[in-house]
Amino acid sequence: MPHISNFRLLFSSSTSSPLRPLTTLLPSNLRRHCSVFSPLRSSSSPGSRRDSYSPSFTRRGESTFVDRDRHSKGLPMDETKSLGFNKKRAEGRDGNGLPKKELQLKKRPRANPVSTISYVQILGTGMDTQDTSPSVLLFFDHQRFIFNAGEGLQRFCTQHKIKLSKIDHIFLSRVCSETAGGLPGLLLTLAAMGEEGMSVNIWGPSDLKYLIDAMKSFIPNAAMVHTKSFGPTSGRAAMNTELDQFKDPVIILEDDVVKISAVLLWPRELVRVESPIGCVDVSSSILEGENRNAFGLKPGDMSVIYICELPEIKGRFHPERAKEKGLNPGPEYRELQLGNSVFSKNLNIMVHPSDVMDPSIPGPVVLIVDCPTKSHFWRLSSLDSLSNYYSVLSSEESQKNVSCMIHLSPISIISDPDYQTWMKRFGSAQHVIAGHEMKNAEIPILSASARISARLNYLCPQFFPAPGFWSSKQSGLSLDSSFSYKDISDPRKITSAENLLKFNLRPRDKIGLDRSIIPNTLTASKTIDELLTEIPEIAEAAENVRNLWDPNRKGEEENNTLQEEPWLNENKLPNCLENIRRDDLEIVLLGTGSSQPSKYRNVSSIYVNLFSKGGLLLDCGEGTLGQMKRRFGIEGADNALRGLSCIWISHIHADHHAGLARILAQRRDLLKGLPHDPLLVVGPRQLKRYLDAYRRLEDLDMLFLDCRHTTESSLSAFEEFLQSPDSEMPSPPRSPSTQQGLFTLGSPMQSCWKRPGVSPDISMAFPILKSMKKVLREAGLDSLVSFPVVHCPQAYGVVLKASQRVNGLGKLIEGWKVVYSGDTRPCPELTEASRGATVLINEATFEDGMVDEAIARNHSTTEEAIQVGAAAGVYRIILTHFSQRYPKIPVFGESHMHKTCIAFDLMSINIADLPVLPRVLPYLKLLFKNEMAGDESEDVLEESVGVTY
Repeated sequence: MPHISNFRLLFSSSTSSPLRPLTTLLPSNLRRHCSVFSPLRSSSSPGSRRDSYSPSFTRRGESTFVDRDRHSKGLPMDETKSLGFNKKRAEGRDGNGLPKKELQLKKRPRANPVSTISYVQILGTGMDTQDTSPSVLLFFDHQRFIFNAGEGLQRFCTQHKIKLSKIDHIFLSRVCSETAGGLPGLLLTLAAMGEEGMSVNIWGPSDLKYLIDAMKSFIPNAAMVHTKSFGPTSGRAAMNTELDQFKDPVIILEDDVVKISAVLLWPRELVRVESPIGCVDVSSSILEGENRNAFGLKPGDMSVIYICELPEIKGRFHPERAKEKGLNPGPEYRELQLGNSVFSKNLNIMVHPSDVMDPSIPGPVVLIVDCPTKSHFWRLSSLDSLSNYYSVLSSEESQKNVSCMIHLSPISIISDPDYQTWMKRFGSAQHVIAGHEMKNAEIPILSASARISARLNYLCPQFFPAPGFWSSKQSGLSLDSSFSYKDISDPRKITSAENLLKFNLRPRDKIGLDRSIIPNTLTASKTIDELLTEIPEIAEAAENVRNLWDPNRKGEEENNTLQEEPWLNENKLPNCLENIRRDDLEIVLLGTGSSQPSKYRNVSSIYVNLFSKGGLLLDCGEGTLGQMKRRFGIEGADNALRGLSCIWISHIHADHHAGLARILAQRRDLLKGLPHDPLLVVGPRQLKRYLDAYRRLEDLDMLFLDCRHTTESSLSAFEEFLQSPDSEMPSPPRSPSTQQGLFTLGSPMQSCWKRPGVSPDISMAFPILKSMKKVLREAGLDSLVSFPVVHCPQAYGVVLKASQRVNGLGKLIEGWKVVYSGDTRPCPELTEASRGATVLINEATFEDGMVDEAIARNHSTTEEAIQVGAAAGVYRIILTHFSQRYPKIPVFGESHMHKTCIAFDLMSINIADLPVLPRVLPYLKLLFKNEMAGDESEDVLEESVGVTY
């Protein structure tokens, strides 16, 4: 997988020929249409076979112009075979005729419960970003159990070489974006491993069905067939008798090495009861017996305590004692060892196991506690089902000593004196506090990524302002909210969770905390010292980079470390950048990788920072929230979320939208109780099916708009409607053939409805389009226009155009134009949309030597991405969405590098700095000159090479 350590940025002309003029690459019969750049194969792969994917293309001679019917359905135009794209994939038919995978559960050998190694371990605790619930790994030699799968779990495991292919079961303590945000990506990764793919058992409270229903819109059903939920059904009134069924622990799994039980929690809040004066709300805690009526459980109310019990170790069998009791070796000895009593015929007595064996040693017990609110704690504290685990209340015969308790509850709950009193009931248990405890807030979750960010920040803080290592003051955290131990009798039994912290369970002589593999603490100063030792000339390079922003700089001195490339002087400043302000626009590349999160690159997401006017997100892959916090700090990211105007999603593949629910949920919580409008989400219609299903689980406080209603044709129809004399918002049409009102025969809008590219149900979107117009106006934007691209069904790119402005002399200056390609092959729609753009953010998934793969998956090579920008006369081209499947970056030639840059995670490009952008490129080459290609090869999930979303 490509990561920054491999980005040596070898822009050498000796290894790559300059790009030929675009018109010379077009077929002769299409050169007269050279104003439109069609998808084509890279000229850098002369040996590639054009017929490799011939079944996926249209026949030669079919029309090369836009098929209006297909265009109106959100599909890009058909092309001839020689133009090179996978038609079946673009239409969603690439899986037709292939046998469906039947994902298999992994078969594990039986384990010896005594000799197996076992421990619980903390994975990905929030620390510096506080953006997700930590995961807990229960490890056995031949089995793995994961509790919670929040965003970033895959990326964390990749960095620390934890093989997700070994996971057998995933348990959710709650069903929400905080605990399950990483589940979609994890299931897709496992489904793509090996030839047959893999599946896991997924366990959770009854709310799990809502999450599964939502994920079906983009995850194969085969990946979720082993899903099991338990507990009362939420979303309706649950009678008291129904709730009583779940007062005792529910045994959900039991095998040779562990028994896992679930204890359900639900909030004890207000219950509606009938009285002589009508229905009234009464606290459920004061109702008993028949006076208690139906309890309204909402989706998301259920929480789970998981009890993990390892089997006891049988005491030593003493054959000499058995012989004294008149027993003979063989079946009689075996029955005693199995715990059964045996009658001695020689002595005419009953022999019990305790007569011939040492006492059994109880197996360790682990409790994983997630108590999200005070209302849940009221129930938790009164649970009789946990009494056997209380050291002070249980009888000696039934007592089960708890070895370790991992608290996922929020610090506000854990710090409550009542909760701490409850913790004391478990005697000598070791407590691990993992609920976003602030003590370790300055320790990054992804240390390797933080290290690279710190290096980039040292070299060029203008484009890489994220420091990599945030102090509490920088991030906006208050350490005053740290957990207080004052109410715990033995503070040694309380510890803050750290990443990879273990509590050993077996072998018995090693039981207890194990800090041996906790990563060494890195600091920014230590990282920079290492960099200066490794590349001494980087200090001078950093000074030269600073000089690029010096207005008095007259040129590089002769003894500079690096000489600028000749093409750096080929720039012409566009009119829109005249007297541009720094608070006008900043493009923040939050995620620049494809397919799945990796060690150095997260999946797709771009934050368009409009400063005081808010901001937009273009795509929202898993981990977007964490990336925003790494870029802006916790307080700064929260402010950015509050100011979000719109989220635009390019297509339904998970690496572009799996972080959406987490972002929406966080924004909802931040604005709770404050006046605000629902957030506008623009995306393909399959995304609406996902969001509609997910909103049954938790409110997302959003308004959805289909991308096809934001195309140029649809927006033109909307503008015509607004200008028509009778412009009342129409009611939704019943069908194209029977609709009344706005588009009826003879109406002013009838011709608009028949216009190519206009959706028949456009009138349904008019109220939301009116809201979008208001949102754009407040953001200082003139337009947001989607256009279809060649990737998968309903895949789009987007154009953002800023409003015009007036300079100090009263001159009218056009607004900037930013184009984002989404995922696509080079296509006419992208080129046309990019004409005259200030910035084109273009996907460049594959290197130039992988044209066949690019065509098969409908992605672009780096050379093709640059060609599109050059053909459209774009001022700056930003390449992103690099493939995670190989550990090297493509080799570039010199052509058009005066306008191109390579995106890195957290790179922040201010519009005022666009003229300087290419000049930083030689210094980035220097920064990564010692990085060896392939250093990531051992860190990736080998089984998942080839996974795509």
